[in-house]
Amino acid sequence: MTPAKKPVQPRALPAKQSPAPLNLGLEDIKALVALVAREHIDEFEIEAGSVKFRIRKGGAAVPVIAPPVALPAMPLPAMPTHTLVAPAQPAAAEDRPEDPGIHHITSPIVGTFYRSPTPNGPSYVQPGDFVKPGQTLCIVEAMKLMNEIECDVAGEVVAVLVENGQPVEYGERLFAVRVR
Repeated sequence: MTPAKKPVQPRALPAKQSPAPLNLGLEDIKALVALVAREHIDEFEIEAGSVKFRIRKGGAAVPVIAPPVALPAMPLPAMPTHTLVAPAQPAAAEDRPEDPGIHHITSPIVGTFYRSPTPNGPSYVQPGDFVKPGQTLCIVEAMKLMNEIECDVAGEVVAVLVENGQPVEYGERLFAVRVR
């Protein structure tokens, strides 16, 4: 035969006092759950302001309906638009022989081209910079992964062939480097 559990009567705060805001962290909640599990407490409830916290041992779960909270209206950020730009050189330029001293760094993946590691940071390289093998030239983002694109030759960056933030295709030329 189990001893009868004595119900605990909640105490009300005097009318002059208003409850302090409930500030419980994860460790506090874990400690309360452990306390309820360890002691002969069937239900524990605490309420402060508009926050109510209840732990119930056994029995059916009772859905908790939170009061609606008015959120301040926030303007939606403008969606970026991509404009298709015609190539700077006419198609006939592709037929011309290229300078044999120029090496093109191409994109190994489909993604978004970024010239710098942070949105407002300096570019990894500029036209006129001298680069060496293994040096990071840019980032191509693919599926939220930032892939550093490294130079595979030593030389001088002659041109950046893609605009920052633009999508690139597999094999698309990113940089022109004059081999030294």
